[in-house]
Amino acid sequence: MSSGTTILLVDDEKEIVKLMEIYFRHEDYRLLTASDGQEALNQLENNHVDVIILDVMMPHMDGIETCMKIRESHDMPIIFLSAKSQDIDKIAGLSIGGDDYVSKPFNPLELMARVKSQLRRYQRFKMQTSNVEDVIEIDDLVINVVTHTVTVDSQEVKLTPREFAILHFLAYNRGVVLSMDVIYQKVWNEPFMESKNTVMVHIRKLREKIERNPQSPKIIKTVWGIGYKIDAQV
Repeated sequence: MSSGTTILLVDDEKEIVKLMEIYFRHEDYRLLTASDGQEALNQLENNHVDVIILDVMMPHMDGIETCMKIRESHDMPIIFLSAKSQDIDKIAGLSIGGDDYVSKPFNPLELMARVKSQLRRYQRFKMQTSNVEDVIEIDDLVINVVTHTVTVDSQEVKLTPREFAILHFLAYNRGVVLSMDVIYQKVWNEPFMESKNTVMVHIRKLREKIERNPQSPKIIKTVWGIGYKIDAQV
């Protein structure tokens, strides 16, 4: 699954940057780097960034000053990194615009989890400005009917128009078992005409894109002999 998510890692410790490059590449995130605050601001001028990981102690412009400048025009999540672990340092970082705080040395898997958590929170915050009927959330799956976008665990999934229409139809009718002929007539807008294979193929491709395990789907369930459904509570 290709991710449209961009992370900006601002840290002057090359070992940390190299380490996190491995983890972000594994998650298919795009990673931008900067070694001080001014470089970070330059990156923001030229790139869309979804989450910033910002070291506190850096040369030229430290993380605190950098965060204050970023907050003048940007609202993406900022996660502070710092060797300082006292509560007063955490409070200072969070009070000037940080969203989270991770102490050095840190577990890379914990930092990845914090990044994903902030992505989910920020995405839901942005969705609040949309009409509730235009955004459907099913666990980590978010369907935006207005923009025709779908994300899974905060990562955008590219669907064909037919796949999006099927997913939206199932999600809009959560808890209802929809037969293949009903799905076909709704999505293709024509009589069913024994087109079971067409629906099945599209459902299979859709599962491959949105399910963690397409062989054991948790979102789109098969009701044998009838059709498909998305449970009212997933």
